[in-house]
Amino acid sequence: MTTQAKHHRFLLGTLFLGHLTNDWVFGTLWFIAPAIVASMGLGPTEVGLILTINGIGAGLAYIPAGIIADRSSRPGYLLLLTFWWVALGYFSATLVPGFWAITLLLAFGGMGDAVWHPIATGVLVKTMPERRAQVLGVHAVGGSIGAEVLGPLAAGFLLGFFDWQTSLQIMVIPVVIMGLVFIPLSSRISQKAASVKNSINFKSLMKHWSSRTGIGLMLMMIFYNMSLMAMLGMTPLYLQNEYALTPFHAGIIFALTLMTGALCQPALGHYSDRRGRRNVILFVFFTTACLAFVAGISNSPTWSIIGLLSAIALLTTVRPAVLAAAVDFSTRSEATTLGIVFTVLDGVGMAGALFAGMAAEVELSRAFILAAALVMVAAIICMRMTFQAVSHQPTAPD
Repeated sequence: MTTQAKHHRFLLGTLFLGHLTNDWVFGTLWFIAPAIVASMGLGPTEVGLILTINGIGAGLAYIPAGIIADRSSRPGYLLLLTFWWVALGYFSATLVPGFWAITLLLAFGGMGDAVWHPIATGVLVKTMPERRAQVLGVHAVGGSIGAEVLGPLAAGFLLGFFDWQTSLQIMVIPVVIMGLVFIPLSSRISQKAASVKNSINFKSLMKHWSSRTGIGLMLMMIFYNMSLMAMLGMTPLYLQNEYALTPFHAGIIFALTLMTGALCQPALGHYSDRRGRRNVILFVFFTTACLAFVAGISNSPTWSIIGLLSAIALLTTVRPAVLAAAVDFSTRSEATTLGIVFTVLDGVGMAGALFAGMAAEVELSRAFILAAALVMVAAIICMRMTFQAVSHQPTAPD
């Protein structure tokens, strides 16, 4: 194995584990948020509000983190900071009274997690540009295991024995451990720093994204993530309220669904690297719209669950291809571009959880009909777009 191959493997493994640990705590919110709301006698709208404000906090952090990462030769030290930021934010939320104080501190912790994403993914796509979607898929699997498997499972288990404060405090422990382990590793994560002239490039990047294709991509990503967040935000409540499942059993179903999607991410990302993004994304969006609609209107519990869980798994699977499409379009300043993309996806797209919560006040299944409509809009936008050719590949553009 060459020195370069060993370094690539080190980066993938280290950033995979870091992503897993940081997203671990965020992943508890799918179950911690309903527990907070239940302890205060509130409803689905407040669950959606906690998740949406967390997304807004993340959105405020993504772009500055991407800009700094593009101009830093030692992004490993920035990544190290995120573990302590996450630990401080989420632990502090367990010590204060009141819905808004808790929500804002959770959002502060979420900002630390957000900073990780454009820095880590920027390092990966710069180091391995010919495998963009594939390496983004590998990195995404780490986050999915943390946020969508271990986090929900652990939160569901702990909430069976402790209140939400104690459960969240226990969940912070792996982040602190990783923060200590990452200290010697951080110096090995480096990249060629961008020139100070990158401020001009940033302006041209904004102009580039203001084009018709750039705006179309942003709208597609917003509606895509709003649909996913609508389903993720209400699924734990749906499983517990409609099927009388315990948080632990609901967590198992939730985790298995998202793990299925996560494990398919590198393969679908690799396929889109070779064959193009557009058709892959279109197929997933249209299929998901049908499945979510079935989940919302079906009177059969079996078909409702199958439709809902399949829709969530599919939207999770396609995320690396969506991210890579944005990097293909930008062609430069990768970390800044990914900061913009994550802001659009999570900062704006997280509003889907709030809208779903409002719809669920009438009936929980309404949230899934809303999700179907949102992803159908994303599909229509995608269908009308011309995608940038996949870089470093001999295939033709979409």
